[in-house]
Amino acid sequence: MTVCRECIIDAIKTVYDPEIPVNIWDLGLVYDIDISDKEVVITMTFTSPTCPMMEELMLQVKDAVQSVCGETPVRIELVWDPPWDLSKMSDVARLELDLTEQGW
Repeated sequence: MTVCRECIIDAIKTVYDPEIPVNIWDLGLVYDIDISDKEVVITMTFTSPTCPMMEELMLQVKDAVQSVCGETPVRIELVWDPPWDLSKMSDVARLELDLTEQGW
């Protein structure tokens, strides 16, 4: 089965930060999607290393991506470098959170 990058992104967009109405893709928490014949690796971060929902969100991402990858294993790789900042958010997220360029 060929794994579709856009399908993975669409799946990731179904996972939302529980505190704000923005999905983790538009928040810029996903840094990379590596698709190979053997596995799919999602490299991601969080806004803070003390995020109380970190484990739950990583599981949600894995489950969402696995649902479109079939038998291909999915692995989540958590990184802290580079650190997340507001510049990683999409324009959609900035509009949703009312973060115009003047406001951040």
